[in-house]
Amino acid sequence: MRGAKSVCLQQTTKACLSIFRIKTVEGFQYRMAGLAGASTSIFWVLIEITVYTIFYTYADVSQAGIAAGLDLKQIISYAWMTQLLFLMQPMSIDGEILSKITSGDVGIEMCRPIDLYFHWFAKTAASRLTPLFWRGSVTILFGMVMPASYRLSPPASLMGLACMLISSASAFLLCTAFGMLTCAVRLNITWGDGPTYIIMLIGGVLSGAYLPLQLWPGFLQGFLLIQPFAGYLDIPLRLYIGTMPPGDAVWAIGIQIMWTAVFIVIGKLLMSRRMKSIIVQGG
Repeated sequence: MRGAKSVCLQQTTKACLSIFRIKTVEGFQYRMAGLAGASTSIFWVLIEITVYTIFYTYADVSQAGIAAGLDLKQIISYAWMTQLLFLMQPMSIDGEILSKITSGDVGIEMCRPIDLYFHWFAKTAASRLTPLFWRGSVTILFGMVMPASYRLSPPASLMGLACMLISSASAFLLCTAFGMLTCAVRLNITWGDGPTYIIMLIGGVLSGAYLPLQLWPGFLQGFLLIQPFAGYLDIPLRLYIGTMPPGDAVWAIGIQIMWTAVFIVIGKLLMSRRMKSIIVQGG
């Protein structure tokens, strides 16, 4: 019995890695879409930098981000790097997966000799990875060559950069796991995508994508740092800009890994439960 389970696990792992590779290669074909997205990201960052500059110049210093340990230079770097890590966030269910759910093809997916959760996990991960190369890399390169007042600054330290890269990898898994949880929620909903979009939007707001979490009210800081969505981008960016010392990276990354495991367990259990009473739409 154990031998059979081991073989099944190996086959599932191999199949998921193949799906991830194929889906990633397919995503690299959309170069123009990535470049168009990069122009949107650059324009948005410039607007954000202008707003933050006005705020830091004319606001009461005691109420500005300086009180939160953030100077304008760090905020500008945060804004640029947000446009990179934001691309990993699940702002919608993968189009191919959603199409299968709404058309009834999910019934065919259930017949495949592979764990459906990890099958879709691989597809979701690949769909979030490819935008990082075309859209994300162009945006970051543009930020590096901007005039000094708009430029992306280098990381606070080499150790901070190393911790940020590890934290970003953890964030990628966390984002994918949460995306799969929303897929599981969507399975038995026959009246639209509203609930899943609301869930994803809440995650985006609490990640610091729209306003750095360190600029939120002080009494919320403890909660904001341990809630799951801080692991999307706020924790990696704190390590990059230096507001979180590398010595705190172990427990911070541990929080990311913990929430990733929680989302995977809940998502897999919810999907398994809903598969027992799923309504195959369109079929």
